[in-house]
Parts: sequence; C-alpha cells; structure tokens
Amino acid sequence: MATYAIGDIQGCYSALQRLLDLIQFDDQQDQLWLAGDLVNRGPDSLAVLRFAHRYRHCVTSVLGNHDLHLLAVRYGPHTVKAKDTLDEVLNASDADELLTWLRHQPLLHCEQNWCMSHAGLPPQWSISKAQQLATEVHNCLQSEQSSDFFAVMYGNNPALWHDDLEGLPRIRAIVNYLTRMRFINQLGQLDLTSKEGAGAAPSGFAPWFRYPRQSAGTRLLFGHWAALEGRTDCPDIYALDTGCVWGGQLSALRLDDQQWFRVDAQPT
Repeated sequence: MATYAIGDIQGCYSALQRLLDLIQFDDQQDQLWLAGDLVNRGPDSLAVLRFAHRYRHCVTSVLGNHDLHLLAVRYGPHTVKAKDTLDEVLNASDADELLTWLRHQPLLHCEQNWCMSHAGLPPQWSISKAQQLATEVHNCLQSEQSSDFFAVMYGNNPALWHDDLEGLPRIRAIVNYLTRMRFINQLGQLDLTSKEGAGAAPSGFAPWFRYPRQSAGTRLLFGHWAALEGRTDCPDIYALDTGCVWGGQLSALRLDDQQWFRVDAQPT
C-alpha cells in the first residue's frame, strides 16, 4: 500500500494513465492525492474527471484555480474563455454528477504529517488556521451564497490577508492564497501577476516558500507553479507541477519514501 501525490493533470488523461502504469497503481490498496487543476487547457478534461470520480474511494483531490473556473462557469454567470477546453465537460450527460463531486472537494487536505493545497500555504498561517479558513470556503461553495461568490471570484484584491476581512472579499482572499499564490512579500501580500520561475520575483517579493513558516514541521505539497519545474530547494516543501500540459512531464511523489516518478507529456 502506498500514497502518491500527483501534480496538475489539466486534462492530460493519456499522461495520467502512463503515470499510473509506471507506479503500478492498485486502486484497492493505493491512495492518490491530486493537487488540483484536474481540468482545462489539456485535451481530455472529461476523462480525467470521470477517472477521479470513479476512483473516489481512493482519490483525494483539492481544488485548483482551473477547477474553480469550471465551477464558476457552471454555477455562476461566467462563460468559457478562448483558451479553455471545458465544453466537453459542460455538455457531458454526467456533468451534474461530476461537477457536484468536484464542488465538494476541499481546498486543503492534511493527513498525518502532510498537507496539500493547490498553490501552497502562506507562511503566516499555521496548519490549524489554514484548515479553518479552507473550511470557510468549502462551506461557502455548498451554500446558497456560492453563486454570489462565483460572480465575484475573479480579482486580485484583497491582496493582503487580515483576520478581520469579512464576507465575499474574505472568501476570495482565502481562495487566492490557496489556489493562485506564487510570490509574496514579508507581510504576506500577494503578487498575482508574475508567473515566472523562483528567480524572477518582483522587487520586494519572493516565492512564498522562502520565508520562515508557521507550518514548520509539516511537509507541504503543492502544484500550480509549472515554472519551478518541480524544485523548491526547501526541505519538506514539494512542488508537484512539472508542466505536463505545456509539454513537460506529469509527476507523482510517493509519500512513503519521497521517491519521484515522472512521465513525459508525450510518449517517446
């Protein structure tokens, strides 16, 4: 029995199947943790969602920004964008079942000494605080307020967390920290415009994982940042997104011994 954490799949179902063959995945014994962004940009988001739903007895997924975008299109006032590859999901006969399942996935999963979210964990937050805030979003997504949130989900403000934030701005801030964060400053303020690698931080900012963190002692798993190419150079912080949808690789980390497994986006 083993637990594997897999980075952003983004509709790359063929690569996922090859990765599962490589690790000899056994759905009766093994567990899969998916770091969010199951869908979009890649060619087969529907097959990925169907896989995750079918194997939900052994799959744990957190929501990524692309997953939330899909939900905002389905349950909010938004429409697909030019580069989206979501039409097949939205028009599927089982769309309601799949998207109801997706909507109930958390933003944060912590188990034993591991914690996974799509974009990481702000260093100013402890594990218990992050769990509390992620639960606030989870509850919002299941409530009648969800359509109001999806209507205002997009936006970069508030860019700095304060405990006294309220209402939908508070929910949007939590979502941005857990699904879109890359660079922050010493106060924890987000820069949500820069998407380059760790060495290209804007002035006064640095990658979130370079700061001393309140969650020290817990191993962190995250995706979202393909430009890192799977490297943080920080003990106990593991970058899972290795850019499969951009022609890179799809990666899995076996949590039991921290061994990496990778397949190329296209078979050689």
